[in-house]
Amino acid sequence: MTQQPQQPGWNGQEQPGQPPQGWAGPGAPQQWGPPPQPPKKTGAGKIIGLGCLGIIGLFVLIGIIAAVAGGSDSDEGSKKPAATVGSTPKGEPGKKDDKPAEATKSQAQQFQACVAKTGTPTERAAVKHVTKVTGADKRNDVLDAAEVYTDFKGGLMSADAGQAKLIASAFTSCYKSDNGLVTVYGSDGDMMANANY
Repeated sequence: MTQQPQQPGWNGQEQPGQPPQGWAGPGAPQQWGPPPQPPKKTGAGKIIGLGCLGIIGLFVLIGIIAAVAGGSDSDEGSKKPAATVGSTPKGEPGKKDDKPAEATKSQAQQFQACVAKTGTPTERAAVKHVTKVTGADKRNDVLDAAEVYTDFKGGLMSADAGQAKLIASAFTSCYKSDNGLVTVYGSDGDMMANANY
């Protein structure tokens, strides 16, 4: 009696109706050994991890910009327009301590007062149309953006666009910034002119 060699998966514990491990079927080339492993897939965790890292980096960048923009409060006082001359010094007997007149004026009134002192006659006439000014009181020399609102109608190509350019020019004479932009708007909200200041 010839003894056949022992084949892997044939421990004598065959289950009826199931082919032994590695059995490919009759007539097929037989492959013995463990079945081939499927190729590894790129995990969604890696992709999500890189996306989360990008978002965290974005928040860090925003925090740095906010720290730089908010950290220059100490030198803001030197860039604000000076208080009016003639306010009484504190502690003088017999005189009442008043707030400086500049602090009680609106930004538009402060701008008009500045142009009245230093502007040309055409700039003074144009500035009479200013109804509101925002962003001129706080400057940090990083991204300063002031807005001047007027009672003019129309946009960049309107008949009053020249007047709006005079207002922007007058603004640059009154306010200084390392990186500022003033934009002049009409009463309908259309941009009419802008200038760096």
